[in-house]
Amino acid sequence: MSTNLKWILVFFISMVPLIELRGAIPFAQGFGLPIVPSYIVAVIGNMIPVPIIYLFARKVLEWGADKPVIGKFFSWCLEKGQKGGRKLQEKAGKGLFIALLLFVGIPLPGTGAWTGTLAASILDMDFKSSVLAVMLGVLLAGIIMGVASMGVFGALGAVF
Repeated sequence: MSTNLKWILVFFISMVPLIELRGAIPFAQGFGLPIVPSYIVAVIGNMIPVPIIYLFARKVLEWGADKPVIGKFFSWCLEKGQKGGRKLQEKAGKGLFIALLLFVGIPLPGTGAWTGTLAASILDMDFKSSVLAVMLGVLLAGIIMGVASMGVFGALGAVF
């Protein structure tokens, strides 16, 4: 596989819901791509859908929730965003910005930029704060995944 194709795959994998940069960075490492450019490409790919999700996803999901073929999936996505939003609201109180940043930044399944942005939209957080919190969370998740992909956690575990 050509190097250019590997970079393109890293970029697009980072845009896929639920996989995002949490999957793109280990993928890049598996193909032997350098970590810093992989991190940058994955962050950019992960952030491109964020404004679109914030501005349109909630409206589209609400519209499609009662449609025959897509309704079940759209309802599931809406429910996931609402559930994430409620968890954030309960735990954060007035610290919603930090809660959103950490929600997106700690690389656990279902807590990425897509879910975080949808939750921010459902909670009616303002656009700039939402995008900034999600971006900082994506940067944090990228650092964590980069360090984990390079084997630092495994090496530390072996030492201690």
